[in-house]
Amino acid sequence: MEENPYQNALKQLEIAAKQINLEPWIHEILKHCMQISVVSLPIKMDDGTVKVFTGYRAQHSTALGPSKGGIRYSPDVTMDEIKALSMWMTWKCAVAELPYGGAKGGIVCDPKKLSRGELERLTRRYTYAIINMLGPKKDVPAPDINTDKQVMAWIMDSYSIGVGETTLGVVTGKPISIGGSQGRECATGRGLSYVAREICKKLGVALGPETTVAIQGYGNVGSVVGVILGQEMGCKIVGVSDIMGGVYNPNGIDPLLLKKHKNETGSVVGFPGTQDITNEELLALDCDILVPAAVENQITKKNARNVRAKLIIEGANGPTTTEADAILEKEGIIVVPDILANSGGVIVSYFEWVQDLYSYFWDIDRVNQELERHIVKAFHKVYNLAQEKDVSLRTAAYMLAVGRIAEAIRVRGLYP
Repeated sequence: MEENPYQNALKQLEIAAKQINLEPWIHEILKHCMQISVVSLPIKMDDGTVKVFTGYRAQHSTALGPSKGGIRYSPDVTMDEIKALSMWMTWKCAVAELPYGGAKGGIVCDPKKLSRGELERLTRRYTYAIINMLGPKKDVPAPDINTDKQVMAWIMDSYSIGVGETTLGVVTGKPISIGGSQGRECATGRGLSYVAREICKKLGVALGPETTVAIQGYGNVGSVVGVILGQEMGCKIVGVSDIMGGVYNPNGIDPLLLKKHKNETGSVVGFPGTQDITNEELLALDCDILVPAAVENQITKKNARNVRAKLIIEGANGPTTTEADAILEKEGIIVVPDILANSGGVIVSYFEWVQDLYSYFWDIDRVNQELERHIVKAFHKVYNLAQEKDVSLRTAAYMLAVGRIAEAIRVRGLYP
């Protein structure tokens, strides 16, 4: 990676700490994860050989409640990435006023090169290796990059076997048949769309056919954003990209047909009626709204000056570095930070956890109504603080989040 995500996370924490005059002892605690596990995962492959994979699970904080965070499968997973993501999850949960701290996990692997059987064995071995860290009142994983509801089902089943009882609430993002929640798969993208609507109201921008949108990353989050902004809210999707490249059409791209094309071909590239562009070109498109919904460190000091969007709404975790933030702010480009904009996923994960604990399940209308209420409330608190203190939305979000965690640490104290 060009930028170290953990160092980026520490810089963001430092900015917020100065703004709220955070006590040095609390700042020192928040700079570190409370627990990190590194595990070796020997797996028997389909050809009979044994391969050893490396897995991680980091818990940053449990000051407000059980730790919460996704598990990703990627050849690019690193310790510092997992530490940064766990810290960002702490802030995200605090901004949304959820009774969670932050965690994150990952396995260094390329899931595209593994069979379904190999993925299942790898997932179950990983669950066994970190089982003492997990639990509905300890640490609750969820899907992330290259993991899905099937992976969560394997984790739930493996954990339940390990503890001797079916435990629905140990993970979220599960299939509905085993305690999953209605609306969970679309929650991150839907929540981001609500935030887009609210920030545009504040800026006096009417969402409609004249509002142009570019989306980097057309997976679970980006495709939902494309459909909701493009279909339900009437915006014009002009550019989309994924890991293979991007497509552009100034007259608009049908997000549903594009999603179908990607499902059939594996990429957005080659979608009829569009011209191919690179990911760098997509980030530099002249548009009203840019949604980076891929991975971290996409907008950096090297390309921030090329960004021509009026508004950036972060669908990915950590897509903008602190150096890029300063450049964008100087250019007058507003950034709605990840810990607010993409918090819809963890909000509905919280709803799923609550439903599992009580074995009482909600319909889709209630889920979406509660999601809208939670994320809109969080947006307005962040926006109002930014206006009051004359700081960026990111700084305001961090001030709120770090302040809430700090207060919990103060009243709980240090033990022993």
